[in-house]
Amino acid sequence: MYAVLKLGGNQHIVRKDDIIKVNRLQFDNGAEFEINEVLAIGEGEDVTFGTPFVEGAKIKFEVLENKKDKKVVVFKKKRRKGYERKKGHRQHISVVKVKEILK
Repeated sequence: MYAVLKLGGNQHIVRKDDIIKVNRLQFDNGAEFEINEVLAIGEGEDVTFGTPFVEGAKIKFEVLENKKDKKVVVFKKKRRKGYERKKGHRQHISVVKVKEILK
């Protein structure tokens, strides 16, 4: 069974026991939570699409850790002018595990 869900401003395709990285959530490490913003649920050929969400569908998660992601480097350059700028940042993320998909 798989599901398409909206979490942290992005859409993700998940299955049971998947581990995904999402934008920082307001939960502590080890916390469990569930969401009901499920856009679609499927099992083999049987797929249910929501308008916009599937009625009664829930997905349970566990927060494994909150951390910073790898560094993103932003580099600007204008050729032949000696202009170069290099900046970077590390995005705050949460690593979550899908515990259960309820239809």
